[in-house]
Amino acid sequence: MGSTGAAAGGRDRDMDGRARSARPRDGLGRPLPYGSEGVARQPEGVVRAPRETVAEAQALLDSGKPFHAHEVFEDAWKSGPESERTLWRGLAQLAVGLTHAARGNGTGGARLLRRGAGAVEEWAVERGEERPYGMDLAGIARWARELAERVDEGSGSVDAAAEAPRLGP
Repeated sequence: MGSTGAAAGGRDRDMDGRARSARPRDGLGRPLPYGSEGVARQPEGVVRAPRETVAEAQALLDSGKPFHAHEVFEDAWKSGPESERTLWRGLAQLAVGLTHAARGNGTGGARLLRRGAGAVEEWAVERGEERPYGMDLAGIARWARELAERVDEGSGSVDAAAEAPRLGP
């Protein structure tokens, strides 16, 4: 769904009337002034194979774009099987947690990192599977909790690319 630009009342809306800002965004998803050069947005609603989701999200995380990686995970969460929704939602929360930490919002970042870690661990325990689609869920949860601790200690903003987790081996 593309943005239609500013609608009546000055709000940007998509084709279905949902609010969608047409403002360009930086690599962490923050809005930039209109007319600025922004980072290309992730298309929404893309259905990918699970391993494709993991590979695309990893590439975005590695390039310091956790906000965009969250959108990839969100697509998997919304389009995937019900039995995997907790997994993909947890991974999306981890990406948003990293986004907030990189933006300097330590409280929100740490909270989402812990929530996402709990979700992926819960999913792994319920299914007895710690390496779905090649992902190391125990390692991902450990990464999230360690980063949450450092952020809570007041380390300030983190470098999203340098702190990106390794999803797989």
